[in-house]
Parts: sequence; C-alpha cells; structure tokens
Amino acid sequence: MSDGLHPDIDPTRFAVHTASPRGFAQAYVREGMGGVPLLCVHGWPESKRIFWRVIQPLVAAGFEVIVPDLRGFGDSEVSPDGFHDVAAHSLDLYSLVHDVLGHDKVVVLGGDLGGPVVQDLALRYPDWVDRMVLFNSPLPYLKDRMAGIEGTRAPREAADYFIRQGLDADGLAAELVSPEQRRRYIATFYTSRFWAHPGAFAGDGVVDFHTEPFGDAAHLRASFGGYESSFHESARSGPTMLGANDRTPTLVLFGQSDHVLYPAFDRMAAAVFERHVGPFLLRDCGHFVPWEAPHALVSGTAAFCSDLLAAR
Repeated sequence: MSDGLHPDIDPTRFAVHTASPRGFAQAYVREGMGGVPLLCVHGWPESKRIFWRVIQPLVAAGFEVIVPDLRGFGDSEVSPDGFHDVAAHSLDLYSLVHDVLGHDKVVVLGGDLGGPVVQDLALRYPDWVDRMVLFNSPLPYLKDRMAGIEGTRAPREAADYFIRQGLDADGLAAELVSPEQRRRYIATFYTSRFWAHPGAFAGDGVVDFHTEPFGDAAHLRASFGGYESSFHESARSGPTMLGANDRTPTLVLFGQSDHVLYPAFDRMAAAVFERHVGPFLLRDCGHFVPWEAPHALVSGTAAFCSDLLAAR
C-alpha cells in the first residue's frame, strides 16, 4: 500500500491483473479465489475504484470478487476496434470471466453503465448468470408493464452532459485540453451535479482518487462511446440485449438521493425483473451505491446469495 493514504483511496490497495482475450489489455482486480464468483461492473464516470470500499468485505462474506476496468476505462486499454458500447463490454466480460478465469456460473452486480452491461449478460448468457444485483441503472422502458407508474423519465435538467457526450463527443473532448481540465469536468459528477448524496465524496483526496483515471485524453474520449452508441448505430458493435427478464433472480437497490436517474427507478425495476427481491431504498445515498452505502450493498448481496455462500 502507499504510505500515508487511507486504504479507501489507495490505488495500490489491491493487485491489478491484465488479460487480453478480446484484442486489448483488460485490467481487473481478483480477490478471494475459491469463493462464490461475483462480477462487479462499474459505470460512468467511474472505474474499478468505485468498488474499493466493498471488495474486502465481500471477500470476507465468501465471494471471489472480480472487478474489471471496462475497455477504455481506468487501467484497461482503449479498444482498437473503436467500440465502447454495452454489447462490446458484455462480450469482453464474458470472455474474461468465463474463458480466462474459468467460471461456469457467476453472480453479476452493477449500476449506471454497469447496469445495462449486467442486464445484457443475464439475457445473453442466461445459464451463466446465476443472479443479479442491480442499483441506480438505466432500464428498458416497458410500456405495458410500466403503465401507471409516475416518474419514469430522467430529469431533463440533468441531461445536458448526456446529449453533449453523445452528439458532440469530439468537440467536448477538444475543449478539455489538459489533464486538470478533464479531471475537473469529471469531478462535477461527484460533487456539484448532485448525483451523489451531499458530502458523500468529501475528504482530502477522495474526488482526486476517482477522477485520476480520466486525466488521460484517450481514455476520457473513449468513455464517451457509451453515450454515442445511444444516438448513432455506427457506434454500436452489435445489438444490446435489454428487456424484460423473467428468469434471473434480481436484488434491486435504489439510492434515492440520485438526481440524474428516473425517480421511479425502484418501481420500474420491479416491473422489468419478475423474480426481484426488494426493491430496497437506501437512505442518504445517491448514484454511487458501492461508495455511498457499502454496508448495505455488501450485507444485501450476502443475504441474497446466502445459499450459494453456504454451499462453498
């Protein structure tokens, strides 16, 4: 570990491995080998570091915790094929965890961009994904199932970043000319944009810890690829599997202080996932559940998977 740094913001706290099953070096943390395989998938603007507070407690609960950086994020390389959409991420993670690490069954956990990725994995590989933990994530809009639910639209006043990153990614990237400017841009999502509960990222070095991976121009630009894929078919490597899921047992958690997601995320998720547990509403927690509510995420996941843990 780095001298003088709190473990929560120490980038060397966990060993980082790499594998290249899909033509680029993908970085990942793997702790607790021999436990129940648990794949934790970060979102935007995050890296594997968003899980720093929950890795060790999850290992202590009996999980083998696998935390990758998605292509173009953190310590992973930018993919040479130019795609950074949900389908590409999903195929990457299956190749890493199934083909390289050798797991025939896995529990998947994610929010934000990681949410559509784990939802895609569950529909694309239904015999591989044993169950899912989902929080603060985009969801498919199912008109019939969601009829009568109020609050199914994300707040319009928070959508400016989405539109700019999706429709003018090159222009935005060109404006952020220095590592400091790029990191200041990312820092707003942890602070002034109110995605998180107020004060969740207070403290010396906390915001710096999470923004540091975005100082690199190529990585920041690549990270906009998920937004571009929402607007442009040419930015999609293939179809995303996002829809009703009546098969996968799903634990739904919702950090209610989130000012970027649908206010009715909990009720919408209950409509999407027939075999849902919860939804459970998290007090004083916003968008970044692994960082803001680590105990709730760990204890909830352990209880949800208690039968799997007991069988090990």
